[in-house]
Amino acid sequence: MERDERPPSGGGGGGGSAGFLEPPAALPPPPRNGFCQDELAELDPGTNEETDSLTLGQGHTADDRTEQRTCLICGDRATGLHYGIISCEGCKGFFKRSICNKRVYRCSRDKNCVMSRKQRNRCQYCRLLKCLQMGMNRKAIREDGMPGGRNKSIGPVQISEEEIERIMSGQEFEEEANHWSNHGDSDHSSPGNRASESNQPSPGSTLSSSRSVELNGFMAFREQYMGMSVPPHYQYIPHLFSYSGHSPLLPPQARSLDPQSYSLIHQLLLAEDLEPLGTPMLIEDGYSVTQAELFALLCRLADELLFRQIAWIKKLPFFCELSIKDYTCLLSSTWQELILLSSLTVYSKQIFGELADVTAKYSPSDEELHRFSDEGMEVIERLIYLYHKFHQLKVSNEEYACMKAINFLNQDIRGLTSASQLEQLNKRYWYICQDFTEYKYTHQPNRFPDLMMCLPEIRYIAGKMVNVPLEQLPLLFKVVLHSCKTSVGKE
Repeated sequence: MERDERPPSGGGGGGGSAGFLEPPAALPPPPRNGFCQDELAELDPGTNEETDSLTLGQGHTADDRTEQRTCLICGDRATGLHYGIISCEGCKGFFKRSICNKRVYRCSRDKNCVMSRKQRNRCQYCRLLKCLQMGMNRKAIREDGMPGGRNKSIGPVQISEEEIERIMSGQEFEEEANHWSNHGDSDHSSPGNRASESNQPSPGSTLSSSRSVELNGFMAFREQYMGMSVPPHYQYIPHLFSYSGHSPLLPPQARSLDPQSYSLIHQLLLAEDLEPLGTPMLIEDGYSVTQAELFALLCRLADELLFRQIAWIKKLPFFCELSIKDYTCLLSSTWQELILLSSLTVYSKQIFGELADVTAKYSPSDEELHRFSDEGMEVIERLIYLYHKFHQLKVSNEEYACMKAINFLNQDIRGLTSASQLEQLNKRYWYICQDFTEYKYTHQPNRFPDLMMCLPEIRYIAGKMVNVPLEQLPLLFKVVLHSCKTSVGKE
């Protein structure tokens, strides 16, 4: 059952139950396709799109001629000359991340998957293979990982089948790693390259092997946050891959927080509504909650949390830098993740306290227990794991605000008009969050990667919850909240 929306508000007749001590607050109906686009449009700053102006031919720019050109990889609308060939923003970013992060993919078919705009994300192996076959030049990628190629005059390159196979199998990356381990780091290598070539296991590889998650979408999301190189003015910030529980670390040294980081974090906090949730969750002693009543309460909570996200968007410090179309697209794709993140952090006291008390008074029938799906069981297991992770980290409001912005600014979402601008905003808050955690938690060198590794897990869980039947959500929440509250109470 595929759906893009929350359960319809007010369903099940729980709105006026006599068991609740006060009537539920009246909230507007949940937004549909536009996700309250009219409300966002009130403060529409107008579009502010950046156009790729790389030369495509004598006397012509990308903006003049890309209307007539399509991406050589997937057939989508091309935006310019990227790493030697005409391609779209999506394939440009995918190729850059694959090479910078030294990704090794696998094809579950015959290594001849169709590449189109709609199917390009289904097989990362075949997508990278076609990038290389069509002549994308990996040597044109800047060593510091920042936008802009090292040499924009470099055109497509033709490499042998043997060389392509060495790249696809990871053999070339291993040879580079052996070279650096034998000869040491040079002054010209980037922080990202040094760290990712370490023999120590990275947090990303550890999670991948231990959890055995084989979903392209999940891995692509993880990939977005792992292995981003550090620009020159942030070289004092260690790279994510340099963290390892077994790697030698220098003794922590006290340092001050970058003034710009402090200012931007403060602006993010001002955009947040950290007041307790207003949806009533108190219930009379001895009252038994029905499935319909609990379902209706969950809908009202989702409504309130969603409208808080819409209000948050309007207060973001970069609100005027993106178009309303992009904000609508971002919210449509990430609202479930934002609600889940906030429920596990800043609103966790109410969710795992007051809401847990309500779910404890709900007794599922034998039929509900018997029909509970396997997907629901996986969501329960992962939610409990994630709750304990956040409980252990004790995420601060500043870290929550940064994590939320990073998750929201996902440049890989389909339909965006300013993907490159989103990528820069994403990196900005990535480095700010890293700066803050290293400043405040000097003796927790793994804290920043631990925080970032929670984001792909949230994305995965939110995607899985879409497939859980609506009628199973009350039981799912009962099990999760009971398990988490009980385990924490024993500590």
